[in-house]
Amino acid sequence: MVAELDPVDRLLLDELGEVPSGRVVVLGDETGALARALVERAVPPTPQDPRVLRSPAGASTLQDPRVLQSWAGAGEQVVAHSDSLVAERQVAQALAGAAGGGEVVPDLAEALTGAALVVLRLPKSLDALDEIARTAALLGTADVRLVAGGRVKHMTPSMNDVLGASFEQVHASLGRQKSRVLHAAGQRTVEQVWPKQRHHADLDLTIHAHGAAFAGTRVDAGTRLLLGQLDRLTETHGTVVDLGCGTGVLASVLARRFDDVVAIDVSAAAVASARLTTAGAVDVRRGDGLTDLADASVATIVSNPPFHVGTAKDSTPTLAMIADAKRVLRPGGELVLVYNSHLPYLPRLREVGPTEILARDRSYLVTRTVRS
Repeated sequence: MVAELDPVDRLLLDELGEVPSGRVVVLGDETGALARALVERAVPPTPQDPRVLRSPAGASTLQDPRVLQSWAGAGEQVVAHSDSLVAERQVAQALAGAAGGGEVVPDLAEALTGAALVVLRLPKSLDALDEIARTAALLGTADVRLVAGGRVKHMTPSMNDVLGASFEQVHASLGRQKSRVLHAAGQRTVEQVWPKQRHHADLDLTIHAHGAAFAGTRVDAGTRLLLGQLDRLTETHGTVVDLGCGTGVLASVLARRFDDVVAIDVSAAAVASARLTTAGAVDVRRGDGLTDLADASVATIVSNPPFHVGTAKDSTPTLAMIADAKRVLRPGGELVLVYNSHLPYLPRLREVGPTEILARDRSYLVTRTVRS
């Protein structure tokens, strides 16, 4: 069942105006509802289509003039890109049942190449927005437009500034149902600065980061606390998994000690960043948690898991990972996590096996759980 359009989706569709012929790119759609609606708008209506009204004399007329606009511009190619693999699968499922098709493209730059129109759910990160805007300005058509929507409470004036660095005209729509849309057009001559990189002498490591990758080229406080405990890992043989690898900092350090390191993240931006940071020393994979790993196949799991999904706090993915760790770890295998100390993970970790606190500071705990 395809999810329904939410207020942001509906406002985006109302603000599109005439949809150009050519490549229409949908970014940040988490449910597939927006991408599917755009695909279906591009399909000429039939007399049986619910968008068509019949007059008493039997003649067919279009119910919604916006449908006429998109019908007149038929020849669109709708492609979608979602940073999250979970969202990507939702979008692919929604498009599979849509008349007219539509394509899911895992790579952001590939998706935006030749774009005439970019329809965007605004990301939480300004860096992610900057990479999208720059890439669209560089790789889109000469008259590419960007139409970006979000909830007003999550929008800031800085978003206008970010778009203004890549486009000459930026303006906002009127608000509706606590949502608003930003329009950007007239691309500037810009340089591609993504992915960025920064060398950390204390780690002897150059971190590479795309805009949507957590922490960018920094080493966040939780990761730094966990790095100080890696020499306490006791399982010295077998596969080591860095789950939620981000830019690949932990995986890079682990690869100096262990021969078989696998780094997994649900984010396309994180995976692309980690492949650059680890420079071929690690098997970097895009995946949804531990679901693709075999039973009892892993010696150690190390993770700095997120507790946000987009702008919302959500511990569900981490709790699911903890539950699945008992399946994936071999007996005696270790699960080493760093997380905010207020999060309710300890009871769940103890269901996997005996758990001890290795380190703590004012914000974070590092725990080690031995699979029983």
